[in-house]
Amino acid sequence: MRILQPMTAMIALVPLLLGVNGCASKMIGVHDGAERVSMADANQVGNCQSKGKTTLSVLAKVGFITRSAEDVEVNLTQMAINDAVDAGADTVVKGESTALGSRAYTLYKCRP
Repeated sequence: MRILQPMTAMIALVPLLLGVNGCASKMIGVHDGAERVSMADANQVGNCQSKGKTTLSVLAKVGFITRSAEDVEVNLTQMAINDAVDAGADTVVKGESTALGSRAYTLYKCRP
């Protein structure tokens, strides 16, 4: 019977962790004006005004479960777009990623 108790706990814990993993992608809100912010490459912003940089991080691991890289990138991109709205920028350039769940972005004002 002692073997069943830890196994029962694990069986109950796995769906909980998977549920939290799925919900984490939906926790990032969308700021008003985010639809007007675009992503660009560094070579496309030569004539734009810099509005600063932001380095962001999101939860990449829930317990022993690592979130998908795609979900993590979606969260990071949405946070960068939200930061662009707050800074008065309309364009975001993706920068370096030092680890899963962390990335730098540069914000620009390119449109009048």
